[in-house]
Amino acid sequence: MIGKLKVYADRMSQPCRAVLIFCRLNGIDFEEIKVDISKRHHLSPEFTEVNPLQKVPAILHGNLNLFESHAILVYLSSAFPGIADHWYPTDVFKRAKVNSVLDWHHSNLRYGEVNYVSNTVLGPALGRPLNPKAAAEAEKVLLSSLSKLENIWLNGDGRFLLGNFQPSIADLSLVCELTQLEQ
Repeated sequence: MIGKLKVYADRMSQPCRAVLIFCRLNGIDFEEIKVDISKRHHLSPEFTEVNPLQKVPAILHGNLNLFESHAILVYLSSAFPGIADHWYPTDVFKRAKVNSVLDWHHSNLRYGEVNYVSNTVLGPALGRPLNPKAAAEAEKVLLSSLSKLENIWLNGDGRFLLGNFQPSIADLSLVCELTQLEQ
């Protein structure tokens, strides 16, 4: 027996929310271990043993410790029985398409969103000064990413990314990112 899944997360983090929501939606039994980034818990020696990169989310599942939200979502989709195929398809073509969105997400939409929020709203809350120049540059990346999301990834007949009729882990990851902008 592998043991109960442990999810290390701060709910203020978009990637953490995606992992937590995925677990709940799919009935995965897990223990949530709160890592408060604002109190710098992610820099503690205890957490560094779980994730030497000192970022959330991270999971422990038996002997496996894994970090990076997309890698975690892929693992959870494959490791737990009864997860519907639409989350991370077994079809190689469909899976490659989901992977392409996941890869694009972090270097485009997430990059723009995190830098924009950090340099407009979040910075002062964390004791950092505002950086209007960085915010303006991040806003350009964010707006370009939103345009590409609409014109490239949300094409087809379905309500979800890649024209699908049911959500994938890419949909979940991106919707958590976009709702971050509403807060």
